[in-house]
Amino acid sequence: QVQLVESGGGLVQPGGSLRLSCAASGFTFSTYTMRWYRQAPGKERELVAHITSSGGSTTYADSVKGRFTISRDNAKNTVYLQMDRLKPEDTAVYYCKAVKAFSNLWGQGTQVTVSS
Repeated sequence: QVQLVESGGGLVQPGGSLRLSCAASGFTFSTYTMRWYRQAPGKERELVAHITSSGGSTTYADSVKGRFTISRDNAKNTVYLQMDRLKPEDTAVYYCKAVKAFSNLWGQGTQVTVSS
C-alpha cells in the first residue's frame, strides 16, 4: 500500500522543540524528493522545507530558516523535520509530500500547536 504517515506532532511551549517523522511505504522512497508543508487555520498550505532524493540539497521557507532542519534516512524510508525555537505562529497541521515527475503523494498530516 502506497502511503506516507506523519507522526511526532503535539503541544509545545514557545521556544521548545519537536521532531516530526514521515514514514513511507509502497514506493521507492529513495528516488523521491520530499517536502514538508504546513497549513494554519484560515490560511493556505505553504511549503516549509524541501530535500532532494539523495539528501544532498535542502531549502527552507524564510520563516523557518535557521530554526527547522529537514533530513532523511533512505534506509528507513523516513523523512524528518526537526523544529527548534518554536513560535506560536508555527502552529499548523504539518504534511509531508513525496514528489517525482508527475507523481505526488501526501500524508494525512500531524497537528503542531505552540502555546503557553
